[in-house]
Amino acid sequence: MSKQSFSDQAIKQFDRGLRTLIKTSRHAQRSNPAEQFEEKNLSEKEIQLSGRLMRVNHAGEIAAQGLYHGQALTAKNAATLNQMQISAKEEEDHLAWCEQRLKELQTPRSLIGPVWYLGSYAIGATAGIFGDRWSLGFVAETEDQVEAHLESHLTKLPAQDQKSRAIIKKMKQDEHHHGQAARDLGGKPLPAPVQKTMQLVSKVMTTGAYWI
Repeated sequence: MSKQSFSDQAIKQFDRGLRTLIKTSRHAQRSNPAEQFEEKNLSEKEIQLSGRLMRVNHAGEIAAQGLYHGQALTAKNAATLNQMQISAKEEEDHLAWCEQRLKELQTPRSLIGPVWYLGSYAIGATAGIFGDRWSLGFVAETEDQVEAHLESHLTKLPAQDQKSRAIIKKMKQDEHHHGQAARDLGGKPLPAPVQKTMQLVSKVMTTGAYWI
């Protein structure tokens, strides 16, 4: 795959960003893993809990798009660019699945989603400036933390909410694959202080999306 010019990439990523933030109805490339399960009778409290957890996941997928879009803009070689685009495309499925589940749970999207996207885009683009190995290392660490975050949601979800559980399980599987793909391309492990900072920022953002 030939690498596009910086200006072409910038225009393309700007368009993708608008679509990510504005579009409310998406078509996933893959089938929604929740489709194999029937909707259970959840209590009002259970619906509220599932809705808030899925809102956090939806906001996280908004951030993932920003991260991959930003990194694709500053990727130095075709292999890295290609992997960023593949991962971003699969994350679009996650976004579509989360949006559908939010609608089913009658839960609004997070109001701070745009902040998540713009912040993640800036971080992704900055990471790419330091070189592909650091950029890929950032992806790997991000996906590790997301995987752990999704595992925690599986323990918090109401037992009867099989639909949300199926979506999160598939997302977790994909995140693991994305992280491993980044390592296979030469991603460098991030210094411990950077990892801790990422965890702190993630905690602040997820808490905000849970409530707003």
